[in-house]
Amino acid sequence: MVAVAFALLPLSTDLYLASLPALRRYFGIGVSQAQLTLSAFIVGFALSQLVYGPLSDRFGRRPVLIAGLGIYLAASLAAIFAPSIAWLIGARFLQAVGACSGAVIGRAIVRDVFGVTGAARMLGYITAISSMGPLFGPMAGSLIEVLFGWRGAFAALATVGGALLVAVVWRLGESNPNLDAAATDVRGLAGNYRRLLRDRRYLGYVGVVAFTYAGIFSFVSGSAFVLIEVLGVPPKYFGVLYAAAVLGYISMNLVVGRIAMRAGIDRLLKVGTALCVVGGAAMAVLALWRVQNVTAFVLPMFVFFLGAGFNMPAAMAGAIGPYPKMAGTASALLGFLQMVIGGLAGFAVGRLHDGTTLPTSLSIASAGLLTAASFYALVAPGRADRHDG
Repeated sequence: MVAVAFALLPLSTDLYLASLPALRRYFGIGVSQAQLTLSAFIVGFALSQLVYGPLSDRFGRRPVLIAGLGIYLAASLAAIFAPSIAWLIGARFLQAVGACSGAVIGRAIVRDVFGVTGAARMLGYITAISSMGPLFGPMAGSLIEVLFGWRGAFAALATVGGALLVAVVWRLGESNPNLDAAATDVRGLAGNYRRLLRDRRYLGYVGVVAFTYAGIFSFVSGSAFVLIEVLGVPPKYFGVLYAAAVLGYISMNLVVGRIAMRAGIDRLLKVGTALCVVGGAAMAVLALWRVQNVTAFVLPMFVFFLGAGFNMPAAMAGAIGPYPKMAGTASALLGFLQMVIGGLAGFAVGRLHDGTTLPTSLSIASAGLLTAASFYALVAPGRADRHDG
């Protein structure tokens, strides 16, 4: 259930990627307006995290997750019947408000149950399972677009959200044994956030997560237009190419799940950040040399995804691990910064789209460099892992 809750984010962004060009034609809008359906989702997701974390620390994980999934289902149904792009953008914002509950509360549940290094191991496995969303989502979305059009994608999301809501109501127990009555107090909440923002290593881990996600979301935001409109890939094959890149992410998630206890969080991040730098730099150099083909775009992204598979579970566990009594709040601030930075990257890709691979490639390369900068400047490698042992 936690893995599916995690998957709501990639499913909600990836399942309708193949429909973006058709959505643009249907409403008679430009690329940047079509991508507002992605940007609005990211904004809603980012803002909601600051609410869900403290609420789950105060009232428990289960009731807050149920409320969030109810919002997700209602918003997905509204998106199906959107008569205008403004309606659809609004529905996407509310859909994000609901989907956000799965990511924030899912991370907190893992921390509740498995502890610090155990959380890195389990987040690796859970992220691998939830990555079935970005692996098969674009392929399924391509088929749905061909058979049913863009509204079909939102019908599929409503089905997933409804099924998960039923499962959580029926089977999910409460994992938070330390309900904090002061978690939603404004003064106490401000103090908690202030404590987190003063923790240099916390900010370093959050930076790794946020800039890794910025690279991923640059690809999410730009890949449909680059592959379909710039490189001439038929929509029915878009999902296959997208999945080929995402396989790197899933494979490394599984590796993290197996070696996290032995390797330690910071050692995993040394490898992950290096791979992100190499993949992003290769993509940018090829784009600057005007090498515009599918291999030059997808293969470097595969390498970037390899690094992301190390970075995301390890850095999430490193950030949240030291805060068992405020895991929801630590998860919320991490997620908020992740989505804000990722959303800005996606917005920039849309605004700078010029009919080439260059804007998307430069955004991904910049993200790779910033993941390494966050780790080496703030996490202070060379010292023993604070969270391990």
